[in-house]
Amino acid sequence: MKRDFWKSAGMHLLNVGEEGWLEVTPDFIRAYLTRPEIHPIHESCAEEVKLHDELMEDPFLVVSDARLATLADRDAAENYAVVLAYRDLLKSARTIEGAYLALMRHPTPVVPPVFVDQMVHLILRNILKDVRDPIRLRAAEIFFREQSVSTDDGRLMLADEEIVDMHARTGTDTGLGQLLAETGTQMKSVTLDVLSEDNKDIYWGRSDRFDTVVDFRFEQPALDAFARVIEGWLNHLVRIEVTVEPRPRIEDSDWRWHIGLDREATEILNALYEGNAPPADSMTRLIGLFRMKIPDERLVIERVKGRPIYLALAQTAQDRVKMKPQNLITNLPLLTSV
Repeated sequence: MKRDFWKSAGMHLLNVGEEGWLEVTPDFIRAYLTRPEIHPIHESCAEEVKLHDELMEDPFLVVSDARLATLADRDAAENYAVVLAYRDLLKSARTIEGAYLALMRHPTPVVPPVFVDQMVHLILRNILKDVRDPIRLRAAEIFFREQSVSTDDGRLMLADEEIVDMHARTGTDTGLGQLLAETGTQMKSVTLDVLSEDNKDIYWGRSDRFDTVVDFRFEQPALDAFARVIEGWLNHLVRIEVTVEPRPRIEDSDWRWHIGLDREATEILNALYEGNAPPADSMTRLIGLFRMKIPDERLVIERVKGRPIYLALAQTAQDRVKMKPQNLITNLPLLTSV
């Protein structure tokens, strides 16, 4: 049975085009115009209120720099400039996926990281729409939500950093804290349950709370689920079929290519590839190693034909994981850019 999840992603505000990508709609742009940074407040000047009203009527209204300069609140004017630049990117690309790829190839305009994470959230909601395995959905959260890493009885536990921080500050409002309040969930009642094959159905009712934990050790379901998400990510965005296999270590005397899935993993893999000693204690920070293959060798550069591509995910010295899913797009050893 198909079940809903990640309602907060906003997929209901978009249309699915014939190619399967998410088409930008006026209602989707309106959602950004209602953000607290944009929505007028009691102190807003008349010109700002008028601009907002006109944009809510026509979200694709052309707004000149000269008009933004008339706003009395300079911070508000800057916020409008950022949101409108993002809107123009979405309008030009027509789809969320197209806008994401355009931004990864040419990182202009400057888009706030939270907007990029929201794009990834939406794209994965689209990719995984027919998935029935909650562990795969929870593994996909790593793509767009920072994780806190801890060890417990030999396990390698990943929990949502915002939730962990919220618990640490007990009762302090956060973006997610507001969401929980709006849905009637008391923050102190939120528990961090470890998903397993026995209890994974609890995810369906809590997917927008991001309050479940996974064991990311080798040969655990979450690591394999994460590999399946990588396969789906590349197939959906760049139409390339790949196979991804978790590995306990890299044992390859003819290592040709690698992709770090975050800043720390990139530094570690680069050092190992070049035959240098990686930064002190960095090897213990590797939490996931993968071997990826592209079956259609016509797509890859000569030196990688028939060879695997190694992937790695690592935690910071502060026990955090902040994945950069764009690395999977921009660092592929392809004959032509994607």
